[in-house]
Amino acid sequence: MTPFISEIIGTFLLILLGCGVNANVSLQKTFGNASGWIVITTGWAIAVYTGVVVAGPHSGAHLNPAVTIGLALAGEFSIYDVPHYIVAQFIGAMLGAFFVWLMNKSHFDATEDGNSKRAVFCNAPAIPNTFQNMLTEILGTFVLVFAVLFFTDAVNTADNTIIGLGSLGALPVALIVWGIGLSLGGTTGYAINPARDLGPRIIHALVPIKNKGSNGWGYAWIPVVGPVLGGALAAGLALIL
Repeated sequence: MTPFISEIIGTFLLILLGCGVNANVSLQKTFGNASGWIVITTGWAIAVYTGVVVAGPHSGAHLNPAVTIGLALAGEFSIYDVPHYIVAQFIGAMLGAFFVWLMNKSHFDATEDGNSKRAVFCNAPAIPNTFQNMLTEILGTFVLVFAVLFFTDAVNTADNTIIGLGSLGALPVALIVWGIGLSLGGTTGYAINPARDLGPRIIHALVPIKNKGSNGWGYAWIPVVGPVLGGALAAGLALIL
């Protein structure tokens, strides 16, 4: 796969499984309805793992514009490759969200609450507060990108031979995302990824959903700007250190 196709497929898998667990918990008459925050955070962690396993060997598995921008600012990624990575991530995110809607259409129809339907696709604050909501997204993404910048390969110190972990090498980033969700995610739903929120939010606006309610455009800029700022701050601090 080319890096462009890889980022599409990896982000598609991320959103298919991530928004998929949102649908399982939020929508009526699913077997997972109302199963709670632990299920959601675990589902998203596994979604990240799956996307990274598939895309990692071909594109580095950014799957997130904030990661792409942060790595570029830190000198770990070519600035010239940033635009087409971000385009691929948005394509993958929108495709993933579309198929989540398609496979759950009967459950969308069975759900009356518009906020629960929107929650399948995108984030909304538990308590609206622009400063605190923005800070949450900045901090969550800072933790993600800063940790990624300090990933190292396993080596044999005797002869400096790369051991490698194969597909298990994707596990650390999944665990970080799981930890962010458990520790920091309860106030905003922890987008920590502009494509993860905005791509599915656009699909929510486009697909026919009965009584879908508001698209939440007044909040939509926070899960875009906050993660970008968090990724940039992580890159800046890593350069200083």
